[in-house]
Amino acid sequence: MGKPTGFLEYHRETSAAEAPLERIKHFHEFHSHLPMEEQQKQGARCMECGVPFCQSGMTIAGMTSGCPLHNLVPEWNDLVYTGNWERAYNRLKKTNNFPEFTARVCPALCENACTCGLYGEAVATKENEYAIIENAYATGLAAAKPPKVRTNKKVAVVGSGPAGLAVADQLNQRGHHVTVFERSDRIGGLLMYGIPNMKLEKQIIERKIKIMEEEGVQFVTNADIGKDAKSKKLVEGFDRIVLACGASNPRDINAAGRDAKGIYFAVDFLKGVTKSLLDSELADKNYVSAKDKNVVVIGGGDTGNDCVGTAIRLGAKSVVQIEMMPKAPDTRADSNPWPEWPKVCKTDYGQEEAIALFGHDPRIYESTVKEFIKDQNGNLTAVKIVKLTWEKDAETGRMNRKEIAGSEQTIEAQLVLIAAGFLGSQKYVTDAFEVELDPRTNVKTKPDSFQTSAENVFVAGDMHTGQSLVVKAIRQGRECAREVDESLMGYSNMYIQ
Repeated sequence: MGKPTGFLEYHRETSAAEAPLERIKHFHEFHSHLPMEEQQKQGARCMECGVPFCQSGMTIAGMTSGCPLHNLVPEWNDLVYTGNWERAYNRLKKTNNFPEFTARVCPALCENACTCGLYGEAVATKENEYAIIENAYATGLAAAKPPKVRTNKKVAVVGSGPAGLAVADQLNQRGHHVTVFERSDRIGGLLMYGIPNMKLEKQIIERKIKIMEEEGVQFVTNADIGKDAKSKKLVEGFDRIVLACGASNPRDINAAGRDAKGIYFAVDFLKGVTKSLLDSELADKNYVSAKDKNVVVIGGGDTGNDCVGTAIRLGAKSVVQIEMMPKAPDTRADSNPWPEWPKVCKTDYGQEEAIALFGHDPRIYESTVKEFIKDQNGNLTAVKIVKLTWEKDAETGRMNRKEIAGSEQTIEAQLVLIAAGFLGSQKYVTDAFEVELDPRTNVKTKPDSFQTSAENVFVAGDMHTGQSLVVKAIRQGRECAREVDESLMGYSNMYIQ
């Protein structure tokens, strides 16, 4: 695959990012991608490694190594190298319904398992994926292709995130009549309102939704299925129902003063900003403003980083990010060998911007909130944090956190954003469909199945597994669609991997 000596002849090159102090002036994507001729050299770097871990999607040491979609990475890297863009697109679409999304927001598990990365720099697979799909749109390869034969089966998909869209796309291409119900005013779920515009511009989602509509998928917005009896009736008359509503319950912070005014969940903050941006370019002011405020973000993951970048764009006076865990090493530890997922410190775009603007990394590690301090009117004025240490339990082997006495620190804050993850499905939806839950409030199914305890009701994505990655949600949607198809037709010819 690729050029046998390509990884020796060509250095890894990726898209250039706009300077942090320039890109914080807008909410648009900020990367300039390589010309196609240069991108072909990146395809040439894919070596004939024999065992391509990049497409394995295996679980090693509790972490995913390689692409969960089992993308045929070496094949389309080679096709990029030879300039056969049409075949590259066909190979990519064989396993991935939405490369226009994953090429922008996936953390590139494929690259972290790349054999080239063992002693050098990994192949720029994510950039190659971007080049393939954007060329496909530019040349008409990605145009709508409605199914030639239709069945008389009707499927309702509740939720339009990556899992729900993957289910809909697969079943529609099979010829079933698919209707997607979304409770928000726009299609896309967390792709639309949970991921900031500078990471995934919303016209990219709308472009794909338009194609799916042309292919026959029906979309219904402002339909909060399960909220009331009327909305529940919307899904009556369908042969199968797929629940893909995500893990929508944000994890809260239980600390003194939690009722202070100025504390918001990250998902609500991000949604408000994106919706206002799309509705009016922020002119309607229907969002939580960070302008001239000292902002504290609780949570060190991707959502926390998105809050940092968004708060900066809104004009925050300062931004601090609280992280419970210790700082990860800058390079792989001996106990974390390739091809395991590298547990190393990542400085993402929002943190880069904070460093450029404020002169220091916004993250404070091994700390947690002890108290939210408010004034006599109930307005948030500061956050008291305390340092943590981690100790191993001799009996269970688990690491337990312990506060360090006398390590308290008070940080001025008028806005707190809680980005501490999600806890599972929302009760009103699961109650409406009378499906069983597991102890973590995810919808329960038999092992390796997507069939719920309710007849003809299936589940996919974060609602099934708990909070995870977009690429894993797409995989869940594809597998669920195959099981739904089998239940409808008695067999399935869907290609999953």
